[in-house]
Amino acid sequence: MNRLFYPALFHEAEEGGFWITFPDIPECMTQGEDMYQAYEMAVEALGLALTGRVEEQKELPAASSPQDVCIDSGSILVVVEFDMAEYRRKHCSRAVKKTLSIPEWLNEMAMRQNINFSQVLQEALMEKIGVK
Repeated sequence: MNRLFYPALFHEAEEGGFWITFPDIPECMTQGEDMYQAYEMAVEALGLALTGRVEEQKELPAASSPQDVCIDSGSILVVVEFDMAEYRRKHCSRAVKKTLSIPEWLNEMAMRQNINFSQVLQEALMEKIGVK
């Protein structure tokens, strides 16, 4: 579930640039001055919409097949890739303090080797949940 792909419609704006909508996520809209910026903004808008749904414990909508999306004249169909894990690393990286217990002998051995407990725990948790 980390990498998701949603079709987006890039509509040419009269004043230049694009405004973007997502057929599967009506509340998700954004804009950009050129195709590059529009795509970057689409990824960010998609991230806000999807992580908001996850936080509200709502189910993520299934992505429509690109061939099933109706395209108006002046619109371009673009499939936007969204990496949930990458987005969360970028936007939700505030440190959270945790208390844990380990055997005394293990603590002493790790301290002798100057092991960073926080780093080891983060790496182990990411491996355990399948995040790279």
